[in-house]
Amino acid sequence: MVFWEGYVSDEAMGIIAPMVVYWVYAGFYQLVLPSLDEYRLHSRKEEDEKNLVPFHSVVKGVLIQQLLQATIGFSIFLLTSTTTSTTLAQRQQPSIQHQIAQIILAMLIVDAWQYFVHRYMHHNKFLYRKVHSQHHRLVVPYAVGTLYSHPVEAVFDTVGGGVAFILSGMTPRTSVFFFSFHIVKTVDDHCGMLLPWNLVPRVFYNNAAYHDVHHQLQGSKYNYSQAFFSIWDRVCGTHMPYVVVKRDGAGYEARLVRRVG
Repeated sequence: MVFWEGYVSDEAMGIIAPMVVYWVYAGFYQLVLPSLDEYRLHSRKEEDEKNLVPFHSVVKGVLIQQLLQATIGFSIFLLTSTTTSTTLAQRQQPSIQHQIAQIILAMLIVDAWQYFVHRYMHHNKFLYRKVHSQHHRLVVPYAVGTLYSHPVEAVFDTVGGGVAFILSGMTPRTSVFFFSFHIVKTVDDHCGMLLPWNLVPRVFYNNAAYHDVHHQLQGSKYNYSQAFFSIWDRVCGTHMPYVVVKRDGAGYEARLVRRVG
C-alpha cells in the first residue's frame, strides 16, 4: 500500500515523483542552504566567476531534460506493460529483499552505462565539443544544475535508466523509489557542499567531492563514475585520488593527489 494508490498509477508516479523530488531537494540546497559557506567546496565568488552559463539558462535546460525523461519514461512503461488496465495481480510486489536486490542490480547497471557513455563523450572530441561540454559549463556545480546537459546526453542518460529498469526486472512501483533515490544521490553529487548531517555522501565514496574533482581542469579525464559507486574508475584506471581539506577562509577543497606513473 502506497499513498498514491487509487489516485495515480505506479507508472505515472514513476515519471512524476523523480521530477518533484528533484525540484524540492535541489531547491532546498539552492534556497535554504546557500549561506552555509563553511560546508561549500567552492566559494560563491568562484561560482559566479567560473560558471559559463546563467542560472535562468540552467533552469530552462533542466526543464527540457525532464520533458525528455518523461517522454522516454512513458514510452518504456508503455512498451513493458502487459495490459492497458492495472489489475490487482500487476500490483503484486515481490518481497522487500527481492526489491532491494533489484535496486542494487539497477544501481550497478546504471553505473556501468553512465561510466562508459560519460567516458566516451570526453574522449570523442566531436561529442565533447557539441554535446557533453554543455554540462561542464558549470565549472562549479550546484544543486539545481545537476541535470543541466545537452538534450542528446539527456536521452542517453534516460535510456540508461530504462535499461536498468528492464534488466533488473523491477515493477513500476519499485522504480518510483529507485529513480527518486537516484535523483537524491545525483543532486548530492552536484550540490557542491559537504554537509555533516547528510548521510548519503558519507555512505557513498562517490560523492560531491569525488565529482568536483572531475569538474576541475586537472581531473576532467578522471572520476567519470556516476552515480552510485566508483567501481569502474578503479577497474579502468581512471580514479583520481584526492583529499578533502579546509579551504582558506571558509569551506572545504577537494585537493588532487599527484598520481604516480
